[in-house]
Amino acid sequence: MEEKQFERGTSLSIFAADRREDLGALIAALLIALGIVFFIGK
Repeated sequence: MEEKQFERGTSLSIFAADRREDLGALIAALLIALGIVFFIGK
């Protein structure tokens, strides 16, 4: 009997590929961090 392969994706994803979604999240986090440093860190 074959087991169902684990599905990593989710129907809530806005990107087709997980790597693109991860990269987008990293860029968003970097922009938020830079915004905090420049606007609050003065």
